[in-house]
Amino acid sequence: MLKIAFSTVYNHLLPEGHRFPMLKYELLRGQLLHEGIVDEENFFEPAPLDEKWIMSTHTPQYWHKLKNLALSKSEIRATGFPLTKELVNRETTIANGSIQAALFAMRYGIGMNIAGGTHHAFADRGEGFCLLNDLAITSNYLIDNQIVENILIIDLDVHQGNGTASIFEDNPQVFTFSMHGEKNYPMRKTTSDLDYALADGTGDAEYLKILQTQLDKILAVFTPDFIIYQSGVDVLESDTLGRLSMSLTGVQQRDSMVLDLGKSLGVPIMCCMGGGYSSQVSKIVDAHTQVYRIAQYLYS
Repeated sequence: MLKIAFSTVYNHLLPEGHRFPMLKYELLRGQLLHEGIVDEENFFEPAPLDEKWIMSTHTPQYWHKLKNLALSKSEIRATGFPLTKELVNRETTIANGSIQAALFAMRYGIGMNIAGGTHHAFADRGEGFCLLNDLAITSNYLIDNQIVENILIIDLDVHQGNGTASIFEDNPQVFTFSMHGEKNYPMRKTTSDLDYALADGTGDAEYLKILQTQLDKILAVFTPDFIIYQSGVDVLESDTLGRLSMSLTGVQQRDSMVLDLGKSLGVPIMCCMGGGYSSQVSKIVDAHTQVYRIAQYLYS
């Protein structure tokens, strides 16, 4: 049974001017229902996360400044959003959505967050439209509560997961893997446990061959008992920020590869959506929908 985090707080609390790219969350929910991939009972509504779990990942100093809207102008500028109470509430809700989806994955094999993937947030600062790092918060929650021991984060967003890599640089229980555009944001990369930088214009065949090689390399040195999958679709050729040349079919094969890996290993997997910035929102929604189609096929 698929369990999917969704909350209208994901979109309507965004500042004006930032809502169009995030419209995909509401449209994706509608598409999933329209196709019959899920029913209303598959969705759950996350609440804002208790700050105890936020501070398991983020420094108390940063969280105090963030929740009290006390970030400096330069810190706010780095996040890309005007800072508001509503925006902070949105981020804490997204983080709890990922935690709850992970807990459902422990029961059903897979759980999904229609939002999430905020991998640019560091322990002590936000960056790149990310205030809190839901991937890291979820990982620390699972480990701190002794639910799992070893987590593999597979980050296939076109942008490197720099915040996640930094947070777990000295933690052997979390293996961070980022496969991203070499010349894309962030210009200054951090070091994951495994990084693979892709040249501009990389297409389906090359991408999928590289991905399989990297996954095999990881499994030779690390044995996960939980997988977190950041399934950004900004790798599409149509994406306005991506610089790669993947097709919808290529993205579908990529998602199948990752979900098949979790299924074959018998390892629960939590998926969050990450980026997608095609000028036609229908292309973004279609690309994101594919990972749910695969999940329904494998886990129904």
